[in-house]
Amino acid sequence: MNIARDQLVAVVQRNCHIADARYARGMGLCSYLLEMREYYRWEAGLPLSSPPARAEVSRWIAARENYWSELEACDFSPLPLGELRVDPFAVDAVNRELLSRGLVYGAGIGRFHQPHFFLAELERRELRDGVVVLVSGREVARDLSAAPAATRGGIVYLRREALTRWLWGKAEAWDGQQRDGALKRALGHYGYDSDRQGAIERMSAAECETLILHELGEHAVGRRFGPDWEEMLAGFSGKRAEILARAVRDNLADCLTTLPTLLERETLASLHFWFANFDGMRRALFPRLALAYRDWSERGERAALTAAIAAGAQHWRDVGQRLLALRCQEGAEAQIEALAAADALTL
Repeated sequence: MNIARDQLVAVVQRNCHIADARYARGMGLCSYLLEMREYYRWEAGLPLSSPPARAEVSRWIAARENYWSELEACDFSPLPLGELRVDPFAVDAVNRELLSRGLVYGAGIGRFHQPHFFLAELERRELRDGVVVLVSGREVARDLSAAPAATRGGIVYLRREALTRWLWGKAEAWDGQQRDGALKRALGHYGYDSDRQGAIERMSAAECETLILHELGEHAVGRRFGPDWEEMLAGFSGKRAEILARAVRDNLADCLTTLPTLLERETLASLHFWFANFDGMRRALFPRLALAYRDWSERGERAALTAAIAAGAQHWRDVGQRLLALRCQEGAEAQIEALAAADALTL
């Protein structure tokens, strides 16, 4: 089959723009501006070490928002694969045609029912514990919020370029504050003080494994909870209950797979990296783990960390089952939100 790459890239990118037109402006203002700044840098092909000019970014945002206004009511377009026109969410069918050509395509519904798409150059394909892992490099089409890793249809997608850009953004934010803590320790392991760009590149290469471990954990949780879990997420109308449920699943995945593996391997840099990103609802639900990390990182006391992870594996499994039991009850979403507000699920 003869596939016109330029045409395919253009259609995928237009679908990305349509998704952004519908959802991008729903995020908080600070997050929106940071995401748009990075998106501009990607689209303009600027090096990560080149901060974009604020005036240029402002003009670009205004133009992009005007363009979104034209696209907001448009439907997603089918993808041109030779003579075929393929549904943009038929990821397996698309990748059957693209993987042998060195491309990988991703599409799905993410947080708060938002569609996401990307098209990138394939770096490698792995089989891990019976799960296919597709690792991509340079991205040729993407939407605003480029998640570095995701599991769709039982396949793990690891986006190296998105991970590198995300790490650079976190390092830039840390530069402005220079706070002690897990991120400083992680950056130190990669030699950030003396070689910033090299450190981020080394960190990106190494921490792919941490993200893959998390996605393998999510895959295991998905098999444990079954399709009812995804149906529950899709049925939430508000954000609070969905954030809570996703945090529960993330905590369980990491207690089952990511953290035990990193501890067993004694990969200190990756452990600090993981805790540097242990925030938001995940951390609010699991203060015991945050305290155990402090004891381990400051005093070398590993027993509390090991115990917290083991306790978390059981606790978050039970909490997940509890949420699933509520999903069929009247007012389930309100009940889940009330449990969170009352700290009834906290460990």
